Order: sequence, then C-alpha cells, then structure tokens
Amino acid sequence: MLEIKDLVVSYGGIEAVKGIHLTVPEGEIVTLIGANGAGKSTTLKSISGLVKPKQASIFYKGKEIVGQSPDFIVSQGITLVPEGRRVFPNLTVMENLKIGAYLRKDNLKDDLEYIFKLFPRLKEREWQMAGTLSGGEQQMLAVGRALMSRPKVIMMDEPSLGLAPLVVKDIFKIIQTINKEGITVLLIEQNANMALKIAHKAYVIETGTITMEGTGEELLANEKIKQAYLGKTK
Repeated sequence: MLEIKDLVVSYGGIEAVKGIHLTVPEGEIVTLIGANGAGKSTTLKSISGLVKPKQASIFYKGKEIVGQSPDFIVSQGITLVPEGRRVFPNLTVMENLKIGAYLRKDNLKDDLEYIFKLFPRLKEREWQMAGTLSGGEQQMLAVGRALMSRPKVIMMDEPSLGLAPLVVKDIFKIIQTINKEGITVLLIEQNANMALKIAHKAYVIETGTITMEGTGEELLANEKIKQAYLGKTK
C-alpha cells in the first residue's frame, strides 16, 4: 500500500536519513523503533509532505507522491498524528475535530458520532477548550482529529509520550481498534515493548539506516533488541 525506497533527507548538509527502504502493507500495523534522532520522525514527515527529501521514491497505492503538498497527501488518505499532540488549545474539542475535516464537509455528523463512540471522554468535553484537557485526552483528540479526514493510512509519532501507564494502555487499544476497522497504521513509539506486541511488521532505525526488520514477534524475541530497546539482559 505504501512503499518507501531510497529515502535520503539532509538537514544543513548532514544526512538524517540515509537511503532507507520500507513497506507498509495494507491493513497492517507497522512500527519503527530506534533511539531519539535516528530518523524516525523525519521519515514520517517525508511521507506526509512536510519535509522535502533530498532523494526518494514514495509510492502510495502504486502512485508516486514525492513532491506533493501535505494537503494533497491528506486528500489521498494519509494523515499524521504529530509528536506532542499539537491540538489548538484555545479552540474547543469540537472545533479541533472539525479542523480535521477541513478538506471535506460531507457527513461530518456521522464522523463525529464515530469519534465520540471511540472516545467517550471527548463527547463529555466537546465544548471544553482543548488546552484544559489532560495529556491523555489531548492525545485522544489528536487521534480523533486525524480520523476526521477519513484516512486509509494513519501515521502516529510517539502517541504514548508523557502519558501515564494506564492511559498508554488505552491508547494502544485504540490503535488496535482503528486497525481492525480497516485503517493501516505506521507507528513510531518510544515504548518498543508495547509497539512490537501489536505490530505485524517492525523496523529498527539506527542513525538514519534500517538495521533490522521482521515481524513484531520476531523482534520481541531478538536478544539484541531486548538489550537495546526493551531494557532486558540475559
């Protein structure tokens, strides 16, 4: 469904991503794990059109999307939930959700009902200012806003960052629910253990290069991964 070939991204002459290749099959959860600064976020931003690659071929449903605008990419069915949530604090929950549907105005009522069913707490707070929500509620709002664009692929950048453990579990359940309903997920996550447990496929990125790939189950069982990312030793 989504295929990235030979992605190279430079910042100030320094290569942050060094020719990576990865595929995101339709209907699957794919996770990218790696240390901070490894190139994970840059990869998602390149796919979404927010960063211009130095070199790349990025195909979505067989069509090249490199060089297209972020709006065009969203219109084709790819949306990004950025790191840090980035909700609009001085707008209500409802207003934030409607912004997610800015490229379309049809059947908003049905979509809002779906979001509120997925996130009942957002329904309870629909007229509350987003800046007054808890961190977990803001993350729910960020995901809900992305879903309002009716994506076929949703990319999430560190959705559990800064959240309490119980809230993290809720977020991961939502990711699985979204996926079971037919949305493909590309996930960057600091909590490698939980990410690998739900992933159909996983990649390890180190200093801008893919160093390992396999199923989530395979990487969970890998000794190098256990020691480097799961905090486990023999």
